[in-house]
Amino acid sequence: MKSSFVSLRTAAAASAASAMFVMTVLTGVAQQPPAPGAQQPPAPGAPAAPGAPGAPGGGGQARGGGRGPAVDQLAAGPWEYGGGRGVRYRVTAYVRNLDTPWGIAFLPNGDLLVTERPGRLRVVRNGVLDPTPIAGVPESNGVGLGGMLDVALHPQYAQNKYIYLAYSKKNPDATKCPMPNNCSATLAVARAKYDGGGSLTDVKDIIVTQGWAGGPNSARGVGPQTGSFGSRLAFDSAGFLYVTSGDRNIPEISQDKQSHNGKILRLKDDGSVPPDNPFVKDKAYLPEIYTLGHRNPLGLYFRANGELWSTEEGPQGGDELNLIKAGKNYGWPEVGLGRHYTGETMNKGFSAPGYEDPVVYWVPAIANSGLSWYNGDKFPAWKDQAFVGGMRNNTGQYIVRVTFNEKGLPTGRENMLADLRQRIREVKPGPDGLIYVLTDTNPGHILRIEPIEGGQAPAGGGPGGGAGRRGGGAAQ
Repeated sequence: MKSSFVSLRTAAAASAASAMFVMTVLTGVAQQPPAPGAQQPPAPGAPAAPGAPGAPGGGGQARGGGRGPAVDQLAAGPWEYGGGRGVRYRVTAYVRNLDTPWGIAFLPNGDLLVTERPGRLRVVRNGVLDPTPIAGVPESNGVGLGGMLDVALHPQYAQNKYIYLAYSKKNPDATKCPMPNNCSATLAVARAKYDGGGSLTDVKDIIVTQGWAGGPNSARGVGPQTGSFGSRLAFDSAGFLYVTSGDRNIPEISQDKQSHNGKILRLKDDGSVPPDNPFVKDKAYLPEIYTLGHRNPLGLYFRANGELWSTEEGPQGGDELNLIKAGKNYGWPEVGLGRHYTGETMNKGFSAPGYEDPVVYWVPAIANSGLSWYNGDKFPAWKDQAFVGGMRNNTGQYIVRVTFNEKGLPTGRENMLADLRQRIREVKPGPDGLIYVLTDTNPGHILRIEPIEGGQAPAGGGPGGGAGRRGGGAAQ
């Protein structure tokens, strides 16, 4: 059976109703998450519920997750989903035994590059994980939410072999690193050449953000070194690179025009500043800033129509899906639907003049992470739909497919794979039209979503609502 509910706005948010959309959630039985706070036993053969003995760490982004003992909680699979007017699809564990995978990029020859947050870059060839990490990656500060983060290819990779790595960089000042796990750090993006072999060459930081914990920005309260880094990478059609940067758990820094933290940055492919950046002529701002007022933007993706979109974690409630526009302020910590960890509401409520409202929001929060828009041919009914990863125990840990109508307006959402009880760090369509999913655990996995032959619903059909058939001996 299908269940649905409508997220209603609070009275304080009523004035913003015309700018945003109330979303209906369509959820199959197999994808139904447990009630908040409930501790439910897993089905036979299913992975243990997060927080149960032997289960990986759950919770939202602040929990980190995936750094405990390497105990695989994912059954063998495959799993099948869909039915009725929905799309029937199969999910397989394409690659296993990664350590907290964070970012993924698809090479022209079909190989995959995958980052592991403890500080490694791995390659998958013909569905097989190379046991030896790629050498030459920059040293990262793999503590808390830091480490090796996103990976992206240059739009002309086939010609120039450039790849880009976002990572938390240790402070080169030895006095800022008294112990290996207590180093000052900031977000950096490195460019390197990778020819498909076992090592990177020509590795160079193209930007080291102004956001050192305990560094020159400490007077403005920057830190901690383990806090929210953001760190997604995306190229536009003109070859400009966009970088998300988190607030490092200091909310006020997101409104600081002289800090890169809590911002989305726009760079040339060599790290220099494009001359048409929105604040390039305003000395009050750092010239790399494209937008400001972000908390922890963990998803970044270009829609087929050229629009840039980002997912952003709120604090207690109020996760967002935002349409990113040059020079705009997205409000953190001044406005938002969630509450600060002190229990106080946002200073100006949900909406206020001068701030951009989210297009879609989640209450309760799902600890949203990776974001993509599907434009492949394997799932025609999913074309131009957004896919968002969730990581929060009880109210997240699934993929959300956000549906949009012909006018480009959001109309509903479907929760996918919730019965697998995995933190979803990233979800991204491959050049083969299939969808690849990273689970934020140790061991972590690359899941692959593929259509079941003859199971494709007609284009424009409603979201799937059937229960999943779980592989590996698991009961429905």
